[in-house]
Amino acid sequence: MNTIAENARQQFAENFSGTPRLFFSPGRINLIGEHVDYNDGFVMPAAINKGVYYALAPNGTTTLNFIAMDFQERASFDLKDVAGSEGWKNYVLSVVNEFLLLKKNIGGFDCVFSGDIPRGSGMSSSAAVEGGLAYGINEMFNLGLDRVTLALLCQRAEHNFPNVKCGIMDQFANMMGKNGHVILLDCQSIKHQYFPLKLDGYKIVLINTNVHHSLASGEYNIRRQRCEEGMSILKKRLSIHSFRELKESDVRDARDEMSEKVFNCCLFVVQEIERTQKAAILLQSNDVQAFGKLMFEAHEGLSKLYEVSCKELDHLVEMATKFDAVIGARMMGGGFGGCTINLVKNEGIESFVNAVTLDYQQKFHIIPEAYIVETGDGTHELS
Repeated sequence: MNTIAENARQQFAENFSGTPRLFFSPGRINLIGEHVDYNDGFVMPAAINKGVYYALAPNGTTTLNFIAMDFQERASFDLKDVAGSEGWKNYVLSVVNEFLLLKKNIGGFDCVFSGDIPRGSGMSSSAAVEGGLAYGINEMFNLGLDRVTLALLCQRAEHNFPNVKCGIMDQFANMMGKNGHVILLDCQSIKHQYFPLKLDGYKIVLINTNVHHSLASGEYNIRRQRCEEGMSILKKRLSIHSFRELKESDVRDARDEMSEKVFNCCLFVVQEIERTQKAAILLQSNDVQAFGKLMFEAHEGLSKLYEVSCKELDHLVEMATKFDAVIGARMMGGGFGGCTINLVKNEGIESFVNAVTLDYQQKFHIIPEAYIVETGDGTHELS
């Protein structure tokens, strides 16, 4: 069994009675389609083999006991006192709150959790925390909710106490991931398709900047507002309902009616939705090289138009362009720090990682971290 899961079980045994059930809840990568999940776009995420491990058992009371091993913190709450808090508590309590809002019959429980997703890395540790707890509660109390319902519940949970108005991508990938596959998710209809991820001779390498410049949630909500403002202008001009119905020329025609920032955000969203649809066709025809070019294009848009990159991320992507072994690179996740995602030829991974690590350290006096990630299954119980 995984060491983290074993440690969580051990911690549970030392603090609580009863035998816990163990659950694994994955982080996610997103190959392409960034910041369009809340704009009715298409995204291409996959669950990965890093995530959050839970040890959970009902305790027959109305008390919720949590031990967050990675923060070395513990907290207890009564079910009737569930309310917004701070930090990690906001995420777990918001999940419990969503079950209560649905009038689901849940009781108190004991909970230990720990993970191996670096915080602020853009691999969506928050969705992993939400998904693992929601799935565990659903199983422990035999509530019978399906995976899509749980993903939507977790999205509402992130909107509620943490007040991050995220789209559905992170929670959907967390629940619906499938080993060896990426998901093409239509964020408007929640329809999805699985594609085998055949990266013959290449691997996905994440380089973590180890910086997180601002509360990305605040900036995130600002980008949402800009998109909403632009969409209301475009709706007055055209009989449309969402960005996916637009061509790039439609946005350009409305340029004089928008502020520069609103225009740039709208232009990026339309381009990124188109890129993601093109990327799905390329993946199905195993054209990994052309797929990589789209990743570079996506980064350019995220950095210059959507303005969610930072100098560290831009530098890592710029470095990636200098290596023949790297066929695609871009920032991944909310931005302002976190990771770049790179498609790298197997035999070039070591020299790429070594060179980038040295260069980045010299320039920013920060040691970056590299991870080779593989796709994995969505949230599940461990045997």
